[in-house]
Amino acid sequence: MIRVTIFNEFIHEKKEESVKAIYPNGIHAALKEHLQDDELSVRTVTLDDEECGLTEEVLAETDVLIWWGHIGHNEVPDEVAKRVQSAVLSGMGAIFLHSAHHSKPFRLLMGTPCSLSWREDGDREYVWVCDPSHPIAQGIDRYITLDHEETYAEPFSIPEPDKLIFIGNFEGGEVMRAGCCYRRGYGKIFYFQPGHETFPIYHHPQIIRVIKNAVHWAVSDYRKIIDCPHIQKIGD
Repeated sequence: MIRVTIFNEFIHEKKEESVKAIYPNGIHAALKEHLQDDELSVRTVTLDDEECGLTEEVLAETDVLIWWGHIGHNEVPDEVAKRVQSAVLSGMGAIFLHSAHHSKPFRLLMGTPCSLSWREDGDREYVWVCDPSHPIAQGIDRYITLDHEETYAEPFSIPEPDKLIFIGNFEGGEVMRAGCCYRRGYGKIFYFQPGHETFPIYHHPQIIRVIKNAVHWAVSDYRKIIDCPHIQKIGD
């Protein structure tokens, strides 16, 4: 079993009826419902939990962390963000969804502002597959059609991805690096752009397929804290 932990700040769903109508139990609950199967064991945590639910023990028992955040980025304590960064460097996989590009852990791992251009008009988006041979793109045709999505656009101040899997193209002509793979330390990271809270993106079968593929790609059998040991010369 791959052990998955989903973090969701869980703010919009409690305050906005339009969001609650789509995700009555929260984005985290919808993702868990769609992702959990015979191969994935899924737990959820939110900002309401002590230490955001992301204790050392929980992270040690997590193979892949999925993160969704938006208006509560600053409510995540710095020590929790650094704990997540350390876990990824030590081999935990991580998937950052939509507005999690501005989350504290993602910015720590990228080392850049991770800012982008945006507008919220509910435009159509095509999520184009750049590399159909990549494991994250398996089962996806040439593109995914999202009838309505928040527009994200370049420039996107992230490091050059190790591998670009998807490009988003919006009704207004904007483009966006929508699926980006990275390695940091021993951990694998995937950023996936679709997922605005006012649209049912996380009920879309192909979006769920991508996220599930990404979980399988990001998991690692190797977990080790990166240390700086004093060593002896060979033969001494």
